[in-house]
Amino acid sequence: MTSHTEPGAAHPAVTYSSYLALDDLLAAQHPRSDEHDELLFIVIHQTYELWFKQLLHELAHLQRNLEGGSTAHAESTLRRILTILKTIVAQVDVLETMTPRQFTSFRGRLAQSSGFQSAQFRELEAVLGRRDPSVFSHYPAGTQRDRIAAAMDRPSVYDSFLAYLARQGYAVTPRADLAAPVEARDDVQAALLTVYADDGDAARVAERLVDLDEGLMEWRYRHVKMVERTIGMKPGTGGSAGAAYLRTTLDRPMFPDLWAIRSSL
Repeated sequence: MTSHTEPGAAHPAVTYSSYLALDDLLAAQHPRSDEHDELLFIVIHQTYELWFKQLLHELAHLQRNLEGGSTAHAESTLRRILTILKTIVAQVDVLETMTPRQFTSFRGRLAQSSGFQSAQFRELEAVLGRRDPSVFSHYPAGTQRDRIAAAMDRPSVYDSFLAYLARQGYAVTPRADLAAPVEARDDVQAALLTVYADDGDAARVAERLVDLDEGLMEWRYRHVKMVERTIGMKPGTGGSAGAAYLRTTLDRPMFPDLWAIRSSL
């Protein structure tokens, strides 16, 4: 039954604290030790997860604008995404104020938990175009696994960009298998060379996507160096390969065609 407030009745005041649910937010940190630095570790990673949530929100908006052919809105959304990426890269500076010994003092309390289990980051990668079924080994059946799988089955940002180019009149065709990894394509590269020769709206959007790809690579680089600085080549928590695995992710562009054409521009 819907509740209706009588005209003139007092409404509960919305405060800064209630609007932001600060009681819940500030009660969400539960250190497992008495070590001073564990709270910083928790806060940084919870903040990452909030930014990942916002990035997923913005990328969905970006895809709608690309598929709708709205250059202005796509560009403004990309600017916001790029600024968020710079912010999460900068957070590594804060995490690196913690010495290896300080991290080791509570590392054992993390048990099997690992950044590899960040379902939002895996979903983020899938939205951008990564297709890697091996990631499901970290997620049992349930909502998190379902969200990643759904992102792998639907058009990625790369696919939305192809749709945008087609709406702009360039000769590109959709990928036949959305669940397959994004591969460089000669026809897309030929169209992109025309895009850059025209030097119009589509070229500006393409360059912002290069910025996005580069920003993601910068995040990966800072992440792997932070891990190496903190634990060296030790295995990661939860049995992951740690820095050794992270290094293999450094040169995986999400938009390979945009990089492949650089020597021909």
